[in-house]
Amino acid sequence: MKEVAFGQYYPVDSFVHRLDPRFKIVFLIGFIVAIFVASNFYGLAVCASVLIAAIAFSRVPFGKIVRAVRGVLFLVIFTALINILFHGGDTVYWSYGILCVSKEGILFSAYLVIRLVLLVVCSSLLTYTTTPVALTDGIESLLTPLKWIRFPVHALALVMSIALRMIPILMDETERIKNAQKARGADFESGNLFKRVKAFIPVLVPLLLSAFRRADELGDAMDARCYNGGHRTKYKKLRFSWRDLVGALLGAALITGVVLLRVYLGDIV
Repeated sequence: MKEVAFGQYYPVDSFVHRLDPRFKIVFLIGFIVAIFVASNFYGLAVCASVLIAAIAFSRVPFGKIVRAVRGVLFLVIFTALINILFHGGDTVYWSYGILCVSKEGILFSAYLVIRLVLLVVCSSLLTYTTTPVALTDGIESLLTPLKWIRFPVHALALVMSIALRMIPILMDETERIKNAQKARGADFESGNLFKRVKAFIPVLVPLLLSAFRRADELGDAMDARCYNGGHRTKYKKLRFSWRDLVGALLGAALITGVVLLRVYLGDIV
């Protein structure tokens, strides 16, 4: 749980932190689209270059970025192995039954791993550089047109904000309960997979009870402050600046470059 970076905010004054949260959300969506549009390593290299530049301007430590990848390291390794062993291809290096290691499989596996790492890093960078309150305001502002069809935009934004805020709280609570169980003699690391999963039951039950208790306390606090979910004024109004214009031009150049690389260079294999 310590390796989960999503939902954590890194407070520092930087170019990326000062961007409008609405623009950062739209840019993230465009970046994800560019990643899936890229059909070769050149397109992914362009996406990676833009992401590296964003990390440099955000002043987020490299160790924080590595933590974001470490949190999904098992998924990355599993995806790579599955594609290497079952993709197939014309240039075969080794085969045994249905298993086959080929040049095409290795290239395709590397392509998927890079794409997955870029997705995780760019999503984590959004939460590293945007507070949950600003992220909620940005989502609510972007979904404002849905109010015309009586969609509960504010309620949805509030739920997402609370969920993001609860991620680090639940991580700390899990670690605290786990340490308490270890002090009582619990063993979470020995035995087979079934025994290790079973050993986590004494952690999950108190964690669920703690989560329900926190939700109940949050509801009482909102009721005590007469919160009814209606129209609310904003202490800080969102405004676009020249930084957002620079970022928009960069995003447009990114998508255009990836599309051109796809058209003229084709697929990876």
